[in-house]
Amino acid sequence: MTKIERIEPIAIKVPFTDRGRAHSWRSQDYSFLETLLVRVETADGLVGWGEAFSYNCQSAVAAAIRDTVSPIAIGRDSRQIAPLLFDLQKTLHIYGRYGILNFALSGLDIALWDIAGKRAGRPLAELLGGARTSSVEAYASLFRYHDPEMVAQQVRHAIDLGYRMVKLHERTAAEAAKARETAGPDVPLMMDTNCSWSPQEAVALARQLKQYDLRWLEEPVFPPEDYSTLAMLQADGSVPIAAGENACTAFEFQKMIAARAVAYVQPSVTKVGGITEFRKVSALAEVGGVGLVAHSPYFGPGLLATLTLAACQPQPPPVEYFCIALEAKPYGERIVPTRGLIEIPTAPGLGLDPDLDFIREYGVVSS
Repeated sequence: MTKIERIEPIAIKVPFTDRGRAHSWRSQDYSFLETLLVRVETADGLVGWGEAFSYNCQSAVAAAIRDTVSPIAIGRDSRQIAPLLFDLQKTLHIYGRYGILNFALSGLDIALWDIAGKRAGRPLAELLGGARTSSVEAYASLFRYHDPEMVAQQVRHAIDLGYRMVKLHERTAAEAAKARETAGPDVPLMMDTNCSWSPQEAVALARQLKQYDLRWLEEPVFPPEDYSTLAMLQADGSVPIAAGENACTAFEFQKMIAARAVAYVQPSVTKVGGITEFRKVSALAEVGGVGLVAHSPYFGPGLLATLTLAACQPQPPPVEYFCIALEAKPYGERIVPTRGLIEIPTAPGLGLDPDLDFIREYGVVSS
């Protein structure tokens, strides 16, 4: 009766507004946010919800869940999460250990942990050993604007909303300078370049950024797995380096930490392999002496999982939160920052289920 009976990917597309020009994909501005919910049902009627990373790749991730993951996972015991995920990784490794397939596995894993908590009648935090806090710090994650004045407006807006930390997605020192001028000396600032610089550019620009006292510089080079260059930047000491949103499985983080490439690792629970794999990365970070600050620009089960995982750390880190106005959210206004803090739900499993009216309104009908 505890067997997995059904796995359903549900594509979601929600309009949003932003006070400035939106970040762009494929050279086009966009005004909606995509995610892929993963609904898992067991033979005894329990339902768990996961989330698989799917920005601009929904159909591919959904196909991986339907056609590649589900035929193996259906019929397996939902309680045996670690054995099942190991078997899936091993069986499917021929298709790659990064990207689409691992996003699919992540969504399934999160849903199975949700079911485990519901079956036990306990919140996820209790299954993971207990939370150290009932709320976690949220930092405002801004879009990229390529405009110092627009960056200043957005930083001021985030601070006015109550955020006490702000992350930029910019690529020049001019935007960092304006952000620091606006925020003042006491607000922690971070900067994510999304793997935009060559090694030579990264060294020069990191030294320019030193004067703006960034908490970390995120993914400064391409390719993101160039750990030798990241290690060189980290050793240079200009700005602490953070990376990991594009790394899948704990093995990549093991390499990253061994190379002394970063001050902070940034696993994404919807990419890395779910809660099961995130916990391995957390342990590696603790014994490796590096910080952990999850990548989490999500509003669904991926955010709930990240909040709980953060709260269960020895020193709970801040959690990323997109500073945009979604037309609607899967949990309404129940999981939003208040004065820079997000309360962690305490109901069994992840704590909340997505609103079914929200799914009906914003679900994408497959063609």
